Amino acid sequence: MRSVSNTPSNEILMKGRKIVSGQASAEAIVSKHALSFFGGVDPKTGVVIDHDHELRGQSIKGKVLIFPRGKGSTVGSYVIYALRKYDVAPAAILNIETEPIIIVGCVLASIPLVDRLDRDPTDVAQTGDWVTVNADTGVVVVTKHFETGTHIR
Repeated sequence: MRSVSNTPSNEILMKGRKIVSGQASAEAIVSKHALSFFGGVDPKTGVVIDHDHELRGQSIKGKVLIFPRGKGSTVGSYVIYALRKYDVAPAAILNIETEPIIIVGCVLASIPLVDRLDRDPTDVAQTGDWVTVNADTGVVVVTKHFETGTHIR
């Protein structure tokens, strides 16, 4: 964690590699497992449908989706594009290490994408935290939520 004098104690600042530019602020949805968009996410609803995935049944619509890396078919790029077309895409994506399927999908769908952060985002953020992504600079700020589930913004 980098020390920033003006950063409140409930915020964690990370710096990573910009892959697809853009900015977003939204609630986080976090997984420790790789995700396949083809067969793993319903492109019309944005709900994770992979029966074996820890996020099964949860919507990624409008959230900062944080997961280690993608997996599966190259058709996954077009599923990410379809998520945008049906207005159910994530606001941004953070990965430990992004592979080409996710990159192409995010480029097609104009989804801000950052990876290679100076801390593992799947360890730093939890589902429900508020995350601000500035992919243009590679800066990500995670605002930890209170136990009551409310956020500080």
